[in-house]
Amino acid sequence: MNGKFRGLLLGTAFLCSHGFSPPRVMSSPAYKQHVPSAAKLVSSSAKQTRNTNLYSSAAVSVTELQAVSPPERKLLNKLQSAVVRTLMVAFIMSMCVALPVTLFPVWVLYRLNIINRVQKEMISLRVGQFCSRWLMRLFPFARKKVIVEPETLTNPQPAIWVCNHISMLDLFFVLALDKKMRGKNRRPIKCLYWKGLESNPITCLLCKMAGFIPVDMSDNGNGNANEYDPKSFKQMLRATKNAIKDGFDIAILPEGQPNPTPENGLQPVFSGAFTLAKMSRRPIQMIALHGLHKMWHPDENIGMVCTARDMAARVYPGSRVYKDAEEFSSTFSAVVGHFGAHGTDLDDTELQLWLDGTMWETELSRRAATRMTAEDVVDDEESKPSKVEEGARSTSP
Repeated sequence: MNGKFRGLLLGTAFLCSHGFSPPRVMSSPAYKQHVPSAAKLVSSSAKQTRNTNLYSSAAVSVTELQAVSPPERKLLNKLQSAVVRTLMVAFIMSMCVALPVTLFPVWVLYRLNIINRVQKEMISLRVGQFCSRWLMRLFPFARKKVIVEPETLTNPQPAIWVCNHISMLDLFFVLALDKKMRGKNRRPIKCLYWKGLESNPITCLLCKMAGFIPVDMSDNGNGNANEYDPKSFKQMLRATKNAIKDGFDIAILPEGQPNPTPENGLQPVFSGAFTLAKMSRRPIQMIALHGLHKMWHPDENIGMVCTARDMAARVYPGSRVYKDAEEFSSTFSAVVGHFGAHGTDLDDTELQLWLDGTMWETELSRRAATRMTAEDVVDDEESKPSKVEEGARSTSP
């Protein structure tokens, strides 16, 4: 047995010994006692105070997360990177085999009219989640952590779920960790996806069997502006309405494509999630992912160069109805963008203010004050006599 092969076996054994444990779920009632109430900051507004008290009982503080989070791990060396990549490729190849095999009986039952369309989609979703979850345990290429509040797990509400997009692995991890993130009483969910994924027969099979909703847009490359087909957008709205009537939650990636620079924050956030929430009269709830781009990077020049194997999923407490698209995009960019870049939340007070809407109201007040100041300056300039008028006055008898 040569040295390289022996090292590969030892590395695989090390990863297996650390990877078969279930994802860590950080959901402790102690979190509730740590976050200071934002009511002291906005005591003049009763509505803001009520919202603040609601989230003060559920929010997780950055100090608490840092206290229980493991220390920052070093980058993988070449051997560790090769082992992680091998396990990841094995997982992907296994999914390519497992999904057709496990979804075939569901397709047969549907074709024989033993189950209806909605049942087929719900069962197919559970099959995809089962395959993702157990194959990640069989090939433990990632160390997973889920941060969620008990209220989210025990009392799930119908919602439009939004998440950042940092890797081609995102869908697999969302499927595998869905129960950890949304609880055992969660509603079935349908994801909006780029129609170009249907060129891959495996993703096409899963998306169609689970009834996921396609959005047609040009393949301009990750990080470039999206170009949507207006006809496809209308079809998407119609399919979303039907999914909501059938009892599904909706998941959408507001960035529209994988982000090649998640360490710098989010890409431009589109208003589709707000449009769906307004149409369905449902609130929006946020999820943030971190670390997956270090295993499979959206930048094609980097690709599957594995530099780390730690990932985290953060489910933010409380769903919220936003007043307009700009308020949603600003909140999503600030809260989820920070976690996606750093793997930790904003400062606890700042996070609290973003979640209850106080920060956005403060931003609107700042803009109004700036606009009034600019208008006052213009009025002052207009009221001043011009140099020509002053010269005429000085030369007049």
